[in-house]
Amino acid sequence: MNLSLYGYENDWIAVDCGMMIRQDLPDQPLQIPDVEHLAAHAMVPSAVYITHGHEDHLGALAWIWPRWNCPVYATPLAIELLRAKFIEQGLKTDALKPVQPGASVTTGPFEVTFLPVTHSIPESCALSIITPRHRILHTGDWKRDERPLIGPPLSAAQFQALAPVDLVVADSTNADVEGHSRSEAEAASALEAVIRNCRGRVVVSCFASNIARIKALGDIAERSGRRAALLGRSMERMVSIALQLGYLDDFPPRVPAHDLGYLHPEEVLIIATGSQGEPRSALSRMAQGRHSALDLQPDDDVIFSARAIPGNERPIERLKAGFKRLGVNVHDEHTDPALHASGHPAREELRQLYRWIQPKLLLPVHGEASHQEAHRELASELGIDVPQLVKNGAVLALEAEALLPRAQHHLRPQLIVSRARPGERTHPVSARQHAHSLSIALNVLPTATGWTRIGRLMWDSEISLPLDEDALADWLDERIDAIRADTLLQLRQQLFGPLRDWLHERLPALPEIHLQLMPADPQPEHEVRTASSR
Repeated sequence: MNLSLYGYENDWIAVDCGMMIRQDLPDQPLQIPDVEHLAAHAMVPSAVYITHGHEDHLGALAWIWPRWNCPVYATPLAIELLRAKFIEQGLKTDALKPVQPGASVTTGPFEVTFLPVTHSIPESCALSIITPRHRILHTGDWKRDERPLIGPPLSAAQFQALAPVDLVVADSTNADVEGHSRSEAEAASALEAVIRNCRGRVVVSCFASNIARIKALGDIAERSGRRAALLGRSMERMVSIALQLGYLDDFPPRVPAHDLGYLHPEEVLIIATGSQGEPRSALSRMAQGRHSALDLQPDDDVIFSARAIPGNERPIERLKAGFKRLGVNVHDEHTDPALHASGHPAREELRQLYRWIQPKLLLPVHGEASHQEAHRELASELGIDVPQLVKNGAVLALEAEALLPRAQHHLRPQLIVSRARPGERTHPVSARQHAHSLSIALNVLPTATGWTRIGRLMWDSEISLPLDEDALADWLDERIDAIRADTLLQLRQQLFGPLRDWLHERLPALPEIHLQLMPADPQPEHEVRTASSR
């Protein structure tokens, strides 16, 4: 997640305000920046500037903005994404100020110009930040693509006009990758080649924000005689906004999810969320055979058209294993690296940018520590000074061509369990007496490393319970995957206690729990398909 503050005398502005989903923790809470600590040190921005519409750059703002109550400047697509988040939180949207790429905004001593760049979401911008004493370039996420599918190529002239720059705060994500990033057009060609060789249903999973990729898939569907469908709330929401802004005017008519069963398999092309193994995503439900609109069959094809975000490798591999158990063909970067194009610059693109802007100092950000170290090495080759690699909470002073450490704040990011309001628990804990009974039945299958759940979750209760079936199923999947047991009895013994605790935190009164584990048929086509009993 990203949040940077720039200060001049007593004035501050913020650049980006992102969040991340902690898939490594129970309930997958949101993690947002610690701004209370910053406020205690009088570091409160007078305005927020957003570089682009990805969640790790704007996803936390709806929770944090009430503490700042200041204007928010962003390009129209990012503004519409923020508007939806503000409305969900019950916030007024008057503070959201759309800015066209190329325009400038002044806040106190800061003149901020939105410089259009190519990235994996439209309307991404680098920010030129000019104060009475310094000229700074905050690159945001970017790449150089001579054949973008949406928008013009990056303009060299707009960056050459900035030179020389006192400081560049720059994307390090692919700083350890030599050469040039792949063009989005090349990824589209690779996708079409694979899809044309598929004989059954095709599911392509990509980031919902990659409007150019979605546009390309719509074109491929038409050319290959398939009907396009979207699965996933975030995909539907993003496409709706993109249509509103004119980015998908030529997208073919979409097939509603509930009508997919009426089409022949070779007529179907599904664009779905879930490429990172998110347990509640459309893709995850398909891999477990519990998507309400679609059951994949042997020799259908699933294409992963997205890179694995560091930390998500295990859930992604679990997802792919689920498809393989169903007999579904899986295509990813291992079978064809061109199926995805990164939105971040490789080393040759970084060199080109630095030749244009002639920076005196570089502050590597974004990416892992190894990426930032590789970025520093590249800059040193070009004679650019990189005073240090910084940690979260570092306060640096830009003085006389030097970047000097001033303080190190120990920040504690906030975790949000309930998506409704910061800090709320999912359900209040109250009386704990037993309230009738709850029966849960699972089909499980041994794997090389342990156990996995197969088919739909079956549960029954004597009374109506405020229980989120999807949340329960997701928790069970993660818990079972982590248990090492030799027999069903051992698996049940290790699962029952944590299950009871999980229900204890979420129900107003704890029922008597009956847990039944049943060995699943190893042949996926014979899995239990019984709907849940309520």
